[in-house]
Amino acid sequence: MYLIKRRCSMLGALILPLLLASISMASGYQQSLKIDKMTFDWSVEGENLTIKLTAPTMGWVGVGFHPTDNMKNANIIIGLIRDGKVEISNEFGIEATKHIPNTKNGGKDNVTIIGGNQTGNATTLEFSIPLRNGDANYGVIDPKGDTVVILAYGPDMASAKLKHQYAKTITVNLGNGTLK
Repeated sequence: MYLIKRRCSMLGALILPLLLASISMASGYQQSLKIDKMTFDWSVEGENLTIKLTAPTMGWVGVGFHPTDNMKNANIIIGLIRDGKVEISNEFGIEATKHIPNTKNGGKDNVTIIGGNQTGNATTLEFSIPLRNGDANYGVIDPKGDTVVILAYGPDMASAKLKHQYAKTITVNLGNGTLK
C-alpha cells in the first residue's frame, strides 16, 4: 500500500506541472494575471497587444493604460455584450473620474474586436490594440517596460455608462508578466 501511495504521489508531482502548463497554453496568451476576481490575459504580437478580460459581471469590463490621476490621461478600452453582440469603445480619460470616446477628443478608435462571450455570471472580451499608433491621446505601450494598468468592471447591466463596481490600478511589465 505504501508503494502504491508513493508512486501515485510521484506521478501526481509529475503530471500537475504539465497540466497547469497546458491550461496556461490553452488560453493562447503569453501572460495572465488574476487580480481579485478579474482576469487579465495578454500577448504581445508584433506591433499589437492582444487582450482578454474576464470579470464576474453581466455588464461591462474595461482596461486602461497610462493613467496619471485615477482615469485621467488613460487610454481606456471598455466593452460589453448586448443582445449577443460584442460592443467595444476606445475612450480617453479627460478627468480623474470622466472619460469620453477617443474620437471626440481628436483621437482614433484603434481597437480590433476578436470576440467575447457571457457564461454563467461572467463576461469575457477579447480584442487587440496597437502598441503605438501616433495618436496624441494614446501614448506608447512599451512591452519591455512597466505599464500602469487600470482593470475595472461594472454592474450586471448592459450599459457602459454605469459607474464601476470594481476598479484596481496595477503596474505590470507586459513583456514578462511581473506585477510590481
